[in-house]
Amino acid sequence: MGGRPKMADLASHAGVSTATVSRVLRGKPGISDATREAVLRAATELDYVPRAQQRTGIIGIFLPDLTNPSFAVFAERLDAVLLQHGRQCVVVNAGSPSASEQAALEALRDLGVDAAISVSGASDLEADTTPQQQLIAAGVPMVFINGNATDLPSRFINCSDEEAIRSSVTHLRSLGHERIGLAIGPKRFLPSQRKIAAFQRLGFTRSSIARTIFTVEGGQLAAGRLIDSGHTAIVCGSDLMALGVVREARARGLEVPDDLSVIGFDDSPLMAFTNPALTTVRQPVQAMCEAAVSSIIRAVEGDTLDCTELVFHPDLIIRESTGPVS
Repeated sequence: MGGRPKMADLASHAGVSTATVSRVLRGKPGISDATREAVLRAATELDYVPRAQQRTGIIGIFLPDLTNPSFAVFAERLDAVLLQHGRQCVVVNAGSPSASEQAALEALRDLGVDAAISVSGASDLEADTTPQQQLIAAGVPMVFINGNATDLPSRFINCSDEEAIRSSVTHLRSLGHERIGLAIGPKRFLPSQRKIAAFQRLGFTRSSIARTIFTVEGGQLAAGRLIDSGHTAIVCGSDLMALGVVREARARGLEVPDDLSVIGFDDSPLMAFTNPALTTVRQPVQAMCEAAVSSIIRAVEGDTLDCTELVFHPDLIIRESTGPVS
């Protein structure tokens, strides 16, 4: 047998399938003691090094939903920055019908990635972080973009939700709006919690907050509630929600921005070309990706990850969906 032993070599040596070898090495249940011992003995005799301890030069990128244009932008920028550093990437998408977050993270481990960058993978504060903990324990360092979890020994890179809300509200107030609403996703998500807290610190009450989901349909539902309660402007938790707000306004015979001003969040591709062009908060995606890649490469090279949160400043991009209060 030439070269570094592979999982197939272990399977042949132990007289089992490669799937069984994989389950043993990953600590999965349902394996007999005799089979487990045979696989581990084969690993010792062949001097097998688990892929998580080898260097492949590949960095995994985890996305919750590749159909969301803002996540796709992060994937594209991360890939470009990694290539500049001589690294390749593999993208796993937990949003496909046959996938889940745990399955996606297990796929990264099985692929033998050196490390992983997760986009919004630690934003659900009620989610079980066991899959991420297992990946890190297997020797795969992780960096998280737009998320935070105190039980994960990782670096967290976020855009300031505080500044996003403050700049949006300041802009709308300069146009004469006082009845400003917030259309946001579920409260269990970190960006929702931070945006809600920032909004309330500016003097708004719960009656001006509509929580639905971060989609076009969620934005449309939130808009109905906020328009019915007399709001003349709506700040949204995502560009998709903002498009839903515009849709609901038009369904009611209202004009944007003449009757209702709308602000999104992300500055997703094509938002400058919607009708009207969307005023939105732009995340500094390039800078955030460069910071993530820099941190993860240092971790791969042996440095201990600085488990702190880096917060980046967003920009308000003013276009045509906001105007003076009528």
